[in-house]
Amino acid sequence: MASHESLESYRVEFQPKVPHALRDISTLSFVNEHRVTVDEEIRSLLSHLDNDWVLKCIPSTVVFPRAPLRVGVVLSGGPAPGGHTVIAGLFDALHEWSPESILIGFEDGPRGLLKNAARQLTQEEIDRVRNTGGFSLLGTGRLKIESAEEIAQVAATVQSHNLDGLVLIGGDDSNTDAAILAESFRSQGIHTCVIGIPKTIDGDLQSPEIPISFGFDTACKVYAVTIGNIGKDILSSKNTYFFVRLMGRVASHITLECALRTQPNMAVISEEVAAREMTLPDLVHDTADLVEERYAAGRPYGLVLVPEGVIEQMANVKQLIAELNDLFAPSHHMSSAIKQCQTLTERLEYVSDTISEVSRLCLSMFPQAIKEQLVYERDPHGNVQVSKIETARLLALLVQAELRTRAAHTGTQTPFSFQTAFCGYEGRSSFPSNFDCTYCYSLGRLATSLIARKMTGFMAGITGLHLPVSEWEPHAVPFASLLHFERRGGARKPVIRKTLVDLSGSLFRYFVDHRQAWRLCDNYLQPGPLQFFGPPSLVDTPCLSVTLRSSTLP
Repeated sequence: MASHESLESYRVEFQPKVPHALRDISTLSFVNEHRVTVDEEIRSLLSHLDNDWVLKCIPSTVVFPRAPLRVGVVLSGGPAPGGHTVIAGLFDALHEWSPESILIGFEDGPRGLLKNAARQLTQEEIDRVRNTGGFSLLGTGRLKIESAEEIAQVAATVQSHNLDGLVLIGGDDSNTDAAILAESFRSQGIHTCVIGIPKTIDGDLQSPEIPISFGFDTACKVYAVTIGNIGKDILSSKNTYFFVRLMGRVASHITLECALRTQPNMAVISEEVAAREMTLPDLVHDTADLVEERYAAGRPYGLVLVPEGVIEQMANVKQLIAELNDLFAPSHHMSSAIKQCQTLTERLEYVSDTISEVSRLCLSMFPQAIKEQLVYERDPHGNVQVSKIETARLLALLVQAELRTRAAHTGTQTPFSFQTAFCGYEGRSSFPSNFDCTYCYSLGRLATSLIARKMTGFMAGITGLHLPVSEWEPHAVPFASLLHFERRGGARKPVIRKTLVDLSGSLFRYFVDHRQAWRLCDNYLQPGPLQFFGPPSLVDTPCLSVTLRSSTLP
C-alpha cells in the first residue's frame, strides 16, 4: 500500500502552548490562596493529609534542587480525549526537571497497581501517542481500590518501584481512590505522593479551581457534529422526529452543551426534571405536547436531546432504582434469595412483592426488556446500569402511545414517525481538540511540579481557561474539599461529589431564555467537524460551558 499522510501524523507533532506559570517548573512555588471548608467526618478520614488550603502556583526566585524523580501513572475509568497528552506533559516535565527521571506506566488501570503490571515509558512510545485519542498506551479499567488488602497491595507496588509520585488520571471514583491512597501512604510513612487529574467527558468533576474536566470539550464537539448533521437531515425530509440520547448518567452537562451548540426543539435536562419532581408520565406528556404544537404549525418533525440518566432522576423512577440498588446490595438480607429466582418472571414477582407500592406501579410501566435490565444487570458498584437503558427510544415509544391515546379521545390524529440515535463511545476516544491538548499538557506539567515539591493529596486544577493560555492559573485542590458521603451498594461511602448543572447559574438561564424560540422554529445549527487547523477563534476556543459561564450574559 502506498504511503500517505494522515491526520495522526500531524497531531503527534502538535505543540500545546504552556501557561506562563508552568513554563519553568524548577522555579515554581505553591502558596495558600484560600482556605476550604472540609466536612469534619472527611477531615477525620483524611487526618494525615491535613490540607485545608487551595494552593496557587506562582513563579519564584527560589531554585529547587532537582534530583531525578520516579513517577507512576495510571489511566482509570472510561477513556476521555487527552489522556495521552496528560502523560506526555508528565513525561516532558519530568525530564526537564532531571534527564534521569523515570515515568512508569501501570497497565489496565487500577488493576495494574494491584498486579504490579508496570513498564518504564520511553520517549519513542510517548512521541507516538502525543495528542491522539483513547487510552491505548496503557489501557484502562474500572476497578475500585477499596479494601485494606487492596490498599496494602498498591502500597507494596509503589514501594517496589521506589516511586516519588503516583498520578491517577480519572473521574470521581478514581480520584476518590487517589485520596484514600494518599491518606494511607502518609499514615504509613510511605514517601510516594499521590496526585489526581480531573478526567471525565461527563463534565461533572468540577470545583471553583476546576472549571471543567478534560475530555468534555472534545466529546461535546464530536457529538454536536452528529446532532447538527441529523438536524440538516430532518430539514431535508421534514417528516421524522429524531430522539438523540447523550452520555451523562447523573449530570446533564453534555446535553446542555450540545443543545447550546445545535439548538434542538427540546433538550431534557435531568437536574430540571429532578427539581420539578417530574415523573415519566410528566415528561411523556410534555414531549407529546411539543409534537402536537409543531404539527399544528405545519412541522411534523423535530429534534429532541435526552441525557441517558434522565430516567433515574424522575421522581417515581428514582425511588424505584434506589430501592432496587439497596435490595440487590450484597449486604441486604434478601439479596441471596433474589439470586435464586430462576426466571425473569420469578424475579419480577419476588421484587414486586418486596418493593413499595409506588415503585411497583412504576416498574409495571416499563417494557419487558427494560424490566429485565432493572432486575438483572448491575454495574461494578452494584447499581442499575442506567447507561444501557435506551432512554431516547423509551421516551419516543411512550410518546407514540400517548398520541394514540389522545387520538382515541379526540378523534384527531397527530402523525408521528421517529428515529433514535446514541452519541456515546465515539466521543470518548476522538483526537482531542486543541483546547483539550493544551489543557491536558498543562495538567501533566502541574502534576510533576506538585510531586517535585513533595506534595500529596491534591487534584490538579487550572482556572482562567477562557483566557489566553499564557494567563491560565494552575492550582492544587485538596481532595478533602471535594469529598462527601453517599450511599453506594447499600453502604455509606466517601466519594468525590459530582457537580450537577446549576439551575440558578448563568449558563442554564441562558439556555432557558432561548429554548422557547427553538421549540417551534427550525433553528438547528450545524457546527461541522472538529477543527485542528485555522484561525484561533475556530480551533482553540474551549467549550461554551466554560466561555459562557465566564462572561456576562445578557
